[in-house]
Amino acid sequence: MGYIEPAPIKDKENPFESMMSRFHIAAQALGLDDEVYNVLKSPAKQVVVSLPITMDDGSIQVFEGYRVIHSNILGPSKGGIRYDLGVNLDEVKALAAWMTWKCAVVDIPYGGAKGGIKCNPRSMSAGEIERLTRAYTAALGEIFGPDRDIPAPDMGTGPREMAWLMDEFSRAKGMTTNAVVTGKPIVLGGSLGRSEATGRGVMVSTLAAMEKLRINPYHATCAVQGFGNVGSFASLLLEERGVKIVAISDLSGAYYNESGINIKEAINYRNENDGTLDQFGGAEKIEGTDLLTLNADVLVPAATEDVINMTNSDKIKVKLIVEGANGPTSAKADQVINDKGIMVVPDILANAGGVTVSYFEWVQNRLGYKWTGERVNRRSDRIMKDAFDNVYKISKEYNVSMRIAAYIVAIDKVAKTYKWRGGY
Repeated sequence: MGYIEPAPIKDKENPFESMMSRFHIAAQALGLDDEVYNVLKSPAKQVVVSLPITMDDGSIQVFEGYRVIHSNILGPSKGGIRYDLGVNLDEVKALAAWMTWKCAVVDIPYGGAKGGIKCNPRSMSAGEIERLTRAYTAALGEIFGPDRDIPAPDMGTGPREMAWLMDEFSRAKGMTTNAVVTGKPIVLGGSLGRSEATGRGVMVSTLAAMEKLRINPYHATCAVQGFGNVGSFASLLLEERGVKIVAISDLSGAYYNESGINIKEAINYRNENDGTLDQFGGAEKIEGTDLLTLNADVLVPAATEDVINMTNSDKIKVKLIVEGANGPTSAKADQVINDKGIMVVPDILANAGGVTVSYFEWVQNRLGYKWTGERVNRRSDRIMKDAFDNVYKISKEYNVSMRIAAYIVAIDKVAKTYKWRGGY
């Protein structure tokens, strides 16, 4: 096949080059033809906007904003907006592609998108952030829409920014349009179950994988790296189902207790101590990197990217890795982990609980009818379990890792839809 190797993305802090190399491997396994390969690796639309904003001191500062729609083959595009000084077009392009595969692997009728503004929200007042958010929404008014492109929160943004975005879009259209954005406050049409959705998906994926590996949850130990939204909810929900959480960590370090950590106590401690586990008394403090190589059954990396790499992959002792974070395993480390016989539930499957419940939020907004938290959880659990079973089946059929199988499932779904819809 006449493939062109994807150009490396020059951003060492993010594993997007890794993602493109995995896309390439899966495309080869599928025998994808050049036409579809080139369509799927190229974004459908890239928008860059300049946003002049009046700052609190009266000065005008110009910010650069981005929105990349990687694909709208499966349906309207979906993806978060991040506010960060490191935002650049290459990063946004790669994250948009990631969203395409994530939506396809859990069989949600969305394409992938991502947006961002190059700014430091920590140094800006609420008023400045509101003016920036509204200017960005106005500039992208013809891109966004419930049937076109549906943003959501990401790094540096949350329900507050999504509320402003919804309001600005609604003003321009002359009607309240809740479904233009997800991750909103509950009172504005946000969904119950959204805050714990990603961690819950990690829990469902972990239990499904443990079943395949014949690991009894009531006799299993688990280490969770990262104790933010995803890691803390995953820990709590796994603990409720019998798994003993022996280690957790955040920026202050890692905490180990062979007898098991009381996760409710840890969450309460974190919430009462400015969001940090520093000086947490329910466990012994260990080096943060040592958590990854502990003698446990399950490892959940739920912090940053590339934490499992060529320096530590040969020392990992667990039977199962479930990726709560995006890109926690480097592409080079994949082979080492596979050779050790460790099952990895990849990020595009394991942490897709978040986009699944975002989809439910959009559905509820379109229906004008609110679901109970119990219904949201029941339906998201079923989608996550079905997606896991499908990826597991493909991994056996093609004799590939769960990661490559997830890419095969996603690429195959988008490619077949493209073939039916047709190009020019």
